[in-house]
Amino acid sequence: MPELRATLRRLQIRLRGERSGYVLVAPYLLHMAVFFGYPLLFAFVLMFHRWDIVTPMEFVGLKNFVRLVRDDLFFRALLNTGIFLTIHIPLQIIVALFFAELLNRPLRGRGFFRATYFMPVVVSGVVITILFQQLFAFDTGLINRMIRALGGEPVPWLVSPALAMPSIALMATWKNVGLYIVLFLAGLQHIPKHLYEAAELDGANAWQRWWHVTLPMLNPTMVTVVVLSTIGGFSLFIEPYILTGGGPLNATLSAVLYIYNQAFYFNHMGYAAALGFCFAIVIFIVVLLQRRFVETDTWS
Repeated sequence: MPELRATLRRLQIRLRGERSGYVLVAPYLLHMAVFFGYPLLFAFVLMFHRWDIVTPMEFVGLKNFVRLVRDDLFFRALLNTGIFLTIHIPLQIIVALFFAELLNRPLRGRGFFRATYFMPVVVSGVVITILFQQLFAFDTGLINRMIRALGGEPVPWLVSPALAMPSIALMATWKNVGLYIVLFLAGLQHIPKHLYEAAELDGANAWQRWWHVTLPMLNPTMVTVVVLSTIGGFSLFIEPYILTGGGPLNATLSAVLYIYNQAFYFNHMGYAAALGFCFAIVIFIVVLLQRRFVETDTWS
């Protein structure tokens, strides 16, 4: 009997502790259910309906997906997003890795430079986009004024279909690179020094030490940077929305901007939900493939 009472007592204490845990996480679970669970469930239902917000929803089955398959503009938006990622991710990794290497060395004012490089990350994306809108302006922009002062021809940064997306990728890299500098810097500072000493004893030069020690040891950080850059790049919206509105000639129409236009400009809510669902699948597949590629021992 005493053992039974002790067991019941322990069970009672355990249940009391679990109840306290449930009470503590209840606000978070409620927040997730209201702001993530319900919208996801509603969007899933919406994919099979036609709805313009004003009139009642009409069930249309798979018609939204049939329309999606025939929608050339959606595939153009996916292609534009792919072009942006192709420019943005390698450029961001190279620039971030370069500055992280510099900031990892003994340098006067290193703390100041670290804060300076990180500052654009905390500034509003809208503010930075408006700033670059002024810089990239064809007639009055500061960049073209400097080019004219040097005797060159002004560059149509945002009005040329060939240059508009690279210009946006350049701006997005400048905005976000500080975050990835910090990640690479943290990765560099966790590499054991004895690995470099051993490589140096084996006769490895600076480049060989960087290639065979630094890069393999940065592999987990590289995976994080690539995945975060990809997810961030897929959500490209503010920059083309403010800078170009998706033009010229749909050259900067990103997938998210196209979904937004379908939902809130044309009021095609059901079709926008179907687009968003397919776009989420594309992101999932790309991130999965990227992780599998980057996590391999490519650098060693």
